Amino acid sequence: MDKARVFAIAAALLALTSGVSAAVRTRDVEYRQGDTVLQGFFAWDDAAKGRRPGVLVVHEWWGHNEHARDQAKRLAQAGYVGFALDMYGKGKVATHPKDAEAFMTEATKDPAVLTARFNAALEQLKRDPHVDPDQIAAIGYCFGGGVVLGMARSGADLDAVVTFHGHLATKTPAGKGKIKARILVLTGADDPMIPPRQVEAFKSEMTAAGAKFEVISYPGAKHSFTNPRADKSGMDGLAYNADADAKSWAAMLDLFHQVFH
Repeated sequence: MDKARVFAIAAALLALTSGVSAAVRTRDVEYRQGDTVLQGFFAWDDAAKGRRPGVLVVHEWWGHNEHARDQAKRLAQAGYVGFALDMYGKGKVATHPKDAEAFMTEATKDPAVLTARFNAALEQLKRDPHVDPDQIAAIGYCFGGGVVLGMARSGADLDAVVTFHGHLATKTPAGKGKIKARILVLTGADDPMIPPRQVEAFKSEMTAAGAKFEVISYPGAKHSFTNPRADKSGMDGLAYNADADAKSWAAMLDLFHQVFH
């Protein structure tokens, strides 16, 4: 790792722990995909001048909850406009795994609907007056990681895609030359839901597709390592890991610095 990258990561870690907050403003929005009402959450630094890159945040299988909204606010503090989107429909937020599974199954049964909901949020983000519509990234967590990778595989016009403990397997591998986005995969070495064979298969897929990608695996990190509420989920294999959370966020900011600056 070169000195510039080390400096960027160190600076990002310092920002996370310094307690200094930007002038972050937020607003809730309702938007639609077909007849489905969706909920969105914008966060931006009101003290910053001019348009800046926008970043979509795709939630875990729990739905559009505080974890997703928190990531949008962290993005705003880092100088971006964060938009936590909704893949399920307004009010569909789960706290029990059975409900989360039902919501996820419903959302993913028609790939065209999944894509349409992502694109509906993308249009919301691009129309925001604080956003440079030519500089767009998407990040996803768990289920959301699979969503953003799916968009990258389909050739979506995104500058960067980042997954945090996201699902990597697919039934529709990317074709050679199809992927436009830089891809960063941040995964837990002890994640039982994303086993090493899945990671290796993903690497092979990306290499064959000619994608620009990087995979970082965090020792000791389990599934949902970015979510402080993971330990209360009642699911084995889920656990918050503060070290992996901070380091993975810094790695994402490093990629954004490369792509957007």
